[in-house]
Amino acid sequence: MALLFIWQPTTLWAAPSLASLQREIDQLRTVAAEKFEAANEATLKIKKLENETRNLRNKGSVAREKLDEVNKVLATIAVNSYKNLGLGQGLELLFSANPTQYLSDASSLKIVEARYARQSREFAVLKQRVAASVTLLEDRTAKLTAEKVILNREVAAAKLALATANKKLKALSKRDRERLLRAESLREKKILDNSKKYASSFKGDNSRGSIALRYALKQIGDIYVWGAAGPTRWDCSGLTMRAYQAAGVSLPHFSGAQIRYGKPVSYERLKPGDLLFYGIPNSHVSMYMGGGKMVQAPRPGKRVEVISVTRMFGSKPFVGARRI
Repeated sequence: MALLFIWQPTTLWAAPSLASLQREIDQLRTVAAEKFEAANEATLKIKKLENETRNLRNKGSVAREKLDEVNKVLATIAVNSYKNLGLGQGLELLFSANPTQYLSDASSLKIVEARYARQSREFAVLKQRVAASVTLLEDRTAKLTAEKVILNREVAAAKLALATANKKLKALSKRDRERLLRAESLREKKILDNSKKYASSFKGDNSRGSIALRYALKQIGDIYVWGAAGPTRWDCSGLTMRAYQAAGVSLPHFSGAQIRYGKPVSYERLKPGDLLFYGIPNSHVSMYMGGGKMVQAPRPGKRVEVISVTRMFGSKPFVGARRI
């Protein structure tokens, strides 16, 4: 009886410890997924600003070239004026293939000179505006780059915490560790089996939403990987992006951007293919399947699955649905 008395508290203590550790790992994986989506947002914004900056630089280069061309024409006018040559009106002088030859046929120096002096001032102003815009965009890009560095640090911290939790798992006795892993494996197998059953039952039609949903359902069992968008690895917005790409719609790779596409749909009027968004700020997206189910790539350590739709995804509230 003494041995039994000593052994029982150990057993009672071990079970809560395993459950607590499992909750810690799950929570850390969820936090990591949120940070991953935030990093996706920063990447999109930086790419957009870099493209805008590049376009403005190109415009600035064209403006400078045009300004140089106008200045050369003005210099030619000044030389010809000094030589007292007869000049024509030359209203299209700036666009002439041979400005000097055009000037030799011109008849009104004052009109030409006034016109291109004004052109020169306008292009000078344009160049200043472009330079100011480029400076502004470069400043914003630098700020976003700094934000991305911070986000990457947070992601790294989440990964480190997750690794620490997994290290604790490995530090458990072999028996406890195997028991926890076995329970998790059985739980995931049940989810996967049910997901495949739900997927096989979906018929749908030829609508955009059904086409996207069929694509997403084909990915059931694929592993979650941050930043992945197929063909066998996905994060939440990568899955929905590719699903709608298969239906002929281009979406960005970020749930916070996808929520701005399509039209809003109430929770009570959901149809297959509608996108469901969770979190404030938005950090998760899934796809409604019908029958109160949704398909998603949930978080690190999980696979693409079909689960019941709820108004809360973990600690994240439902914030809206969109019909693409």
